[in-house]
Amino acid sequence: MIDTENLTKDYGHGRGAFDITLSVPKGECFGFLGPNGAGKTTVIRHLMGFSRPQSGTAQIDGKDCYRNAAELQTEIGYLPGEIALPEGITGTMFLAMLNKMRKTKDDSYTKVLLEKFELDPSMETKRMSLGVKRKLAVVAAFLHDPDILILDEPTSGLDPIMQNKFIEFVKEEKARGKTIFLSSHIFHEVDACCDRIAIIKDGKIVSVFSAEELKKTKEKIFRVTFKDRASYEKFTALPYNFTSKNNGKMRARVKLTNDKINGLVSILSQLNVADFVEIPYTLEDYFMSFYEQDHHFAEVKA
Repeated sequence: MIDTENLTKDYGHGRGAFDITLSVPKGECFGFLGPNGAGKTTVIRHLMGFSRPQSGTAQIDGKDCYRNAAELQTEIGYLPGEIALPEGITGTMFLAMLNKMRKTKDDSYTKVLLEKFELDPSMETKRMSLGVKRKLAVVAAFLHDPDILILDEPTSGLDPIMQNKFIEFVKEEKARGKTIFLSSHIFHEVDACCDRIAIIKDGKIVSVFSAEELKKTKEKIFRVTFKDRASYEKFTALPYNFTSKNNGKMRARVKLTNDKINGLVSILSQLNVADFVEIPYTLEDYFMSFYEQDHHFAEVKA
């Protein structure tokens, strides 16, 4: 349903999207995971037909996204990362306008969405808070019950309760057979909803994997806390793959495969260990393995 092949848009200075190839079959929720500025929105702008690729292609349902933008935009449910609503009208007027543009004959589904997301759209758009604007944009994206959904940072601006409600709603839509492209930097959102996940870094896809594969990984993470600094420093000087170190607490996290665990235990038996705990390997851990050289997160996480 959604395909890109070698999609490239170079804005200069390392910004843009480079050689993006991905494929999302019907009924799949595909996660596009990366920090702000990694290139997620650039890819989405091409899927929506807002921008023409410098090279490569982007297609939805077999149609070129740029050449068939007007047609595709009537079929897709799109939730942008940044909400810009027209002023001088109420949310009710805005939704009525969208229903008219999409030639929706029955607005009963709009009422279902308003109730689900606890939204009173009668307020003028310019007086709405960011959270209310985001809920209005969610209803606008889903009101025509589209088969294809493109969601860019969908829960940004929503409170935690509404974030969870939105995640449950996306899971329900997936169960109905919808094809969903979900771009986010929020780990639990992607982890909860998505069948497959792509990680994007500096405009390039560095990994594509299934959520099920990640759960079955043979790699383990152990958190080790030491009773004295000599033991801590001796251990952290070893050539292990440390995902984090905390000098203050004399604690470190080490990642290794099952066949290396006995060796680790043998080394630790010779040191003064206060605590030794296995930590479940998460999507965040896998994601940070691509980004850990660029961020000083490690001193805090341990």
